[in-house]
Amino acid sequence: MRMQFWRDAVEDIYCDKPPHQPVAIELWKAVKRNNLTKMWIMKIIDEREKNLDDRAYSNIQELETYAENTQSALLYLTLEMLGVRDIHADHAASHIGKAQGIVTCLRATPHHSTRRKVFLPMDICMLHGVSQEDFIRCKQEKNVRDVIYDIASQAHIHLEHARSFSKKVPVKAYPAFFCTVALEDYLGNIRKVDFNIFHPSLQKKNTLLPLYLYIRSWKKTY
Repeated sequence: MRMQFWRDAVEDIYCDKPPHQPVAIELWKAVKRNNLTKMWIMKIIDEREKNLDDRAYSNIQELETYAENTQSALLYLTLEMLGVRDIHADHAASHIGKAQGIVTCLRATPHHSTRRKVFLPMDICMLHGVSQEDFIRCKQEKNVRDVIYDIASQAHIHLEHARSFSKKVPVKAYPAFFCTVALEDYLGNIRKVDFNIFHPSLQKKNTLLPLYLYIRSWKKTY
């Protein structure tokens, strides 16, 4: 019902009849102001609805598809709000969104494990002989860490792809991509603890992130 409400709300927003709901009204204003593409908003709703069954991803491609239709879609909308409509920026957004989706899945694993839920791609778990119960029990054996290594490596690959053509991306698109600062920080930290997803240090906030963000903004890089 919640998803159907938002599906109907988006249809009404694009008909200039937003429902009397605070978020919907602000979304309507953003759509009017920036001529946002309806397709990206609907993709987010559709993909969220598919994931209401709380099941693990069958493979890494399924996780990437979810990330593309949610995180990347948000970045496409952000680019439109920045007045950027560029194929290279869209390409970067696709890879950064996928990296963000993968990192979000990793970061949430300890929390989900306490609720006896595991969403990590099953194909990679099976490749290393790891069961969902291993994560629920917070095991830290090498094969468990190998699963995390493989998944984290995929996020890193997407970040590298996004940066490989940064010179072709308009500079005014960069603010949409500064989320890479937090992604890079997490991937670096998980490498330092040898991919132990349950290490306490991974649950702590990095107080230097604002500084890193400022430096990245000053250097005009992502």
